Amino acid sequence: MVRANANGFEADQSAADLLWGLREPPTRGPRPGLTLEGIASAAVRIADAEGLGALSMQRVAAALPVTKMALYRYVSGKAELTSVMIEAAVGEPPQFAGLPGGWRARLEEFARLLGEAWRVHPWLPWATVGDRVMGPRELGWVESAVSALRGTPLDGTERLDAVFVLFGHIRNTQSMSTAGTQPWTADKRLTPTMRRLLGEHAAEYPALSEAFQVSAADSAGEGFAGGSADNGREFGLRRLLDGLELLIDQRGGPLPE
Repeated sequence: MVRANANGFEADQSAADLLWGLREPPTRGPRPGLTLEGIASAAVRIADAEGLGALSMQRVAAALPVTKMALYRYVSGKAELTSVMIEAAVGEPPQFAGLPGGWRARLEEFARLLGEAWRVHPWLPWATVGDRVMGPRELGWVESAVSALRGTPLDGTERLDAVFVLFGHIRNTQSMSTAGTQPWTADKRLTPTMRRLLGEHAAEYPALSEAFQVSAADSAGEGFAGGSADNGREFGLRRLLDGLELLIDQRGGPLPE
């Protein structure tokens, strides 16, 4: 087995062989019942319960239970372990054949399904970033999103750009832990301290104070709820798709299916 190392090409090739079934599984060892799928499942359970920070080769080995060295016969380290976890957790990519409503309905359903997958496995938005090799399932998700725009007058680059922006929007609105900086808490309320500060400095932050309905005369009151319950996902998704729809209509609308 080629171990991942500083050589990016060798590491990528090793991960590709692992994820795409090109690496021969071990044929000898103390635990012939140990499988890559079982290792991935154990790792996913740990990450689901405690987050990626709790994940280690030692934790997974203890959960199975096997020695840590036994795992290295299947994965070269935590990077490859995370790769097989992602592939196991994302599930089968969505299929939109027969879904009415054209490209827009497909992307709406895609956004819903991706958000649900990330809700079930809250570590996925963090794990699926950066330059890395994707497995067939994860790549299938991207294929599903791009294929939703087939039949539109958008060219290949525009379809890829649209999907890139869509993924980014879903990621940014998935939770307070992945969204950008906000002055409100996870339950969409200003903390007493933030409400007091906005009230005391309302003249310096007039738009924000107005949106939160905070004034200098009411700086110590109950935190006013701010922001939508879905971190603006539905609002942003509609605006994103409205923009795509305008561009598609300007090009002559979608082609007949």
